[in-house]
Amino acid sequence: MKKIILLLIIFFLIVSNPIRSYSAEILQINNSNSILVGDQNRDLAIKLFCVDIHDVEDEEIATNLLKREFPRGSKVKIKPMGFRKNILIAKVFNISETKEMSELLIANDLTKESCQN
Repeated sequence: MKKIILLLIIFFLIVSNPIRSYSAEILQINNSNSILVGDQNRDLAIKLFCVDIHDVEDEEIATNLLKREFPRGSKVKIKPMGFRKNILIAKVFNISETKEMSELLIANDLTKESCQN
């Protein structure tokens, strides 16, 4: 009987005090393939995976599209794909994982998939 009561108390404590989880948030979108994200105590520069835009007009359109779809302060999930020159190369998703930055640019014909990052 004591074990059942103890289990119920532990279950109640777990349900009433869930573990806090933090996500990263967009701090700055520098250009079409370089962003700055942060969590509670650090900032991280990220280069988007498989994005390379050379045209100046497309660069501006792409940057504005990313700023509109991922406004400053929006929560994101990061999927690391590698490192290059101390910069993380990653895929960046919105918190519900319905949009990904690289795929958004490719879908809008602003870049071609170039995975030579």
